[in-house]
Amino acid sequence: MRNSLRKWLTILIPLLIGIAIIYYQFSTLTAEEIDKIKISFQKANYYYIALSLVISCFGYWSRAYRWKYALQHLGYETKFYNNCFTVSVSYLMNLTVPRSGEISRAALLKKYENVPFDKAFGTIVAERMVDLAIFLLFVIIGFLLQYDKLNQFLHDNDISLKTIGVFALVAFALFIIFILIWIYAEWNIILKLKNKLSGLVEGMTTIFKMKTKWKYLFHSFFIWFSYLTMFYVTIFAMPETANISFDIVIMGFIFGSLAIGFSNGGLGAYPFSIALVLSLYGISTEAGTAFGWLVWSSQTLLTITLGLVSYLLLPILNKNK
Repeated sequence: MRNSLRKWLTILIPLLIGIAIIYYQFSTLTAEEIDKIKISFQKANYYYIALSLVISCFGYWSRAYRWKYALQHLGYETKFYNNCFTVSVSYLMNLTVPRSGEISRAALLKKYENVPFDKAFGTIVAERMVDLAIFLLFVIIGFLLQYDKLNQFLHDNDISLKTIGVFALVAFALFIIFILIWIYAEWNIILKLKNKLSGLVEGMTTIFKMKTKWKYLFHSFFIWFSYLTMFYVTIFAMPETANISFDIVIMGFIFGSLAIGFSNGGLGAYPFSIALVLSLYGISTEAGTAFGWLVWSSQTLLTITLGLVSYLLLPILNKNK
């Protein structure tokens, strides 16, 4: 009963958050503004939207190819189409329950390639760690480009950079202490955890030991380059956003990426955050809202299409499994 309730809550809570954001966003708009949003959709240049979807497909391909290197290091030669299809299904699953895609991806690879779940999941966790590091690099670049605006915001809200620095140092120190305890401590509880998580840890540490680590890192950066490029080309779909500078694009990309975790696939949260960021740079609310929904809806449609096709093809192409 508890597990069933927990399962439904993990689905419903993010969904309700997304619906609440959508209601709030459109309830604050006038009828005239909503009409302008509809006109923006009608007049948008969908050539750039189609181009963004093609670029997104390169991201899918690169993510599947990157995974191959980690699995090879563990001694598993998997079929590329299985890697690609399971990645596509994982994106689809994330639209239902946030972060459930990682579990389904490892489970599908276990089913069709007989890779142990814990090791496959460990390689996926390692990917997330690398992705997080690259995303933080984007954040640093974005905030450096927007230093003056950020500094003014902190000043207006009486937040000092010294306070932020202290918190960052404390967090970093605690992280280092945890790592040292995990590596060197001989406590029974740590040893038991290491034993239970051995497969997971092996998968997570593949990147540090694999011979093809530079190819792995190349694909890691290429994945995020494709994400950023996909977002960048969409600005040309609307005349109101076509001339915004690259530093604004990066800020929109950063906050849009963060918003995806707030609800199912960024439902409501992604378009709202994009509209909010663009409004800070003089883009009208209706134009920012239209742009956010245009990007989110096109990418979500691609995710659903690729995910469903992949889910149908997996059992067909693996009939003997």
